[in-house]
Amino acid sequence: MIKITRIAITGPMGRMGQILIQEIQKNKNTCLTAALVEKKHPLVNKDIGETLGIGKIGVLITDELNKTQDFDVLIDFTRPNATLNYLQYCSKLKKNIVIGTTGFSTEEINIIKKHSEKTAVIISSNFSIGINLLFQLIQKTTQIIGKKSDIDILEFHHRNKVDAPSGTALSIGEIIAKIMKWDLNKNSIYYKKGITGTRKENKIGFSIVRAGDIIGKHTVMFSSPGEEIKITHTASNRICFAKGAIESAIWIHQKKTGLFDMTDVLSFR
Repeated sequence: MIKITRIAITGPMGRMGQILIQEIQKNKNTCLTAALVEKKHPLVNKDIGETLGIGKIGVLITDELNKTQDFDVLIDFTRPNATLNYLQYCSKLKKNIVIGTTGFSTEEINIIKKHSEKTAVIISSNFSIGINLLFQLIQKTTQIIGKKSDIDILEFHHRNKVDAPSGTALSIGEIIAKIMKWDLNKNSIYYKKGITGTRKENKIGFSIVRAGDIIGKHTVMFSSPGEEIKITHTASNRICFAKGAIESAIWIHQKKTGLFDMTDVLSFR
């Protein structure tokens, strides 16, 4: 008999939060048991289902984290400072957490790693199954032609995204840098206005667009004399991210401790 995974959601009124709740309700292996918002949110104590227009589901919106314990896994797509607060709480209660937040500093990543010694954590820059397959394609392509190509990462997101490059673009960069034995921070180009000079060797170029309501598009371009290869993933809606995060929550439910990513969930290794 499959054990139901009880899920808590942070930022339930945000774009990802709303889609996550709708997809949790559809999934026969999950149920929503908590919806967490910031302190003094005007919708506190309202039924989250009624608020989102999907009907009363018996889960009240709350801003009191310390009273929220009736869950197995918390899914968080907020911002780094909020995520670290939720992570500390989950670590204390031995509750597992799925983190989709991006924009963490190196110090914050180290804090997450430390907490994973006490509870199980999945962190990913992108929960789409398609983008994680793209990661595998990029790895193989870099192994074959990376040394003979100029490599560029082009990423497009909606106008309200606050971090750049995207976490997904940086993940792609890290994959490439690892294979090429480069330091991503030292071997990256961020294009600017002016006379930039000719293209330098051993660099990964990043181009960034923030416009309209673009959900997410990533292209990796390998350019060599006489030919060009482009590998692209486009997300047409956020459902793919929500489904991946929920699949991750189900997967990590029975784990005790450890730091994981979507590669572990999808067993590509």
